[in-house]
Amino acid sequence: MTKKARTRFRIISLIALLAIATGTVLWVSAQSAEEKNESEAAEQNSAEAVEQVAENDAEAEAEEDEEVPVPVEVAEVTTGAIASYISATANLVAEDQVKVLAEAEGRVERLKVEEGDLVTKGQVLAILVQDEAKIAKSKVELKASNASAALERAKGTSEQGLISAESYDQLQMEYDVARQEVAEAEWRLAKTVIRAPFSGRITERFITLGQHLRPGDELFTVADYDPLVARIYLPERDVFELEEGREVRITLAANAEFSFTGRIRQIAPVVDTATGTVKVTVEAVQPPAGVRPGAFVSIGIVREQHPTALLLPRESVIRELRAAHVFVTEDNAAVKKAVELGLEEGDMVEVLSGVAEGDKVVIAGQGGLDDGQRIKIL
Repeated sequence: MTKKARTRFRIISLIALLAIATGTVLWVSAQSAEEKNESEAAEQNSAEAVEQVAENDAEAEAEEDEEVPVPVEVAEVTTGAIASYISATANLVAEDQVKVLAEAEGRVERLKVEEGDLVTKGQVLAILVQDEAKIAKSKVELKASNASAALERAKGTSEQGLISAESYDQLQMEYDVARQEVAEAEWRLAKTVIRAPFSGRITERFITLGQHLRPGDELFTVADYDPLVARIYLPERDVFELEEGREVRITLAANAEFSFTGRIRQIAPVVDTATGTVKVTVEAVQPPAGVRPGAFVSIGIVREQHPTALLLPRESVIRELRAAHVFVTEDNAAVKKAVELGLEEGDMVEVLSGVAEGDKVVIAGQGGLDDGQRIKIL
């Protein structure tokens, strides 16, 4: 390489080194500027976050200071009558109810009634085929007629002494037997006609037309709906203050709104030694037309009654073991008040102390209330 060439190479190398150094300096400066910008942005974001948290805390404290009222429903304390009851359940049954049985053998020729029909005492319910019974009756009637004629002829000859006393007595006995046979045939014929034993209603029919019957077969059930009675069994302690004639309340289990009056008709004079209970017979007084024998009912017997008592809705009372309290509304706040309770009937409870007539008590929403808490009446 010539001297001139070496000089040119050194110049070019120097320029390249200067370019590399300049590029390195520029790159380092750019990186430093970027890191500085990122640091400043991070510091700004951090400051904004701290400021937002502070604002949220302030808002939360303000919300805590401002209490939200609890929505509730209220009702007034009123005055009215209330009673406590001895309660029992039973079935209403017809006091007079029998099954009519067949007393003769034969085939059912006619049916005269159906289930639900009202009948009177002696009314024909069914008739069996009577041909055989009528023939038997005719035979014995003819025999009795002949015996009667023979006896009449013997009377004349007996007075003339033409017949012995023994022969006359024999004719008299044959006539008497024939009369008894006629009576028996009439009785058997009468048994082919089935009649109602008393006035009432046909509640069941067990036979069909053409059915062959034997003595003892069940034919009908007849029930007298007047009166309908219920027999309940009460603990001996509940019977001490009861007396016959006391009014009771009878309610259908199928419809609690369907109730009517009854009375105590009889109290058993003995205590059942096995159960310790006393049988009390309750009679329904003019039950409505829709009440059927066999209906399941609840029976309430008044034990104690207060005609002018302070009354609370049952749902307003909060019970705690032996104590109870309610929340009364005062100046849009719920005030907790202890109450003393008395009789309870249905949805109402007697209150003896703690509230006054006209007070408004909370009946819905009181579960989470505290004494003095703000409320909003719906």
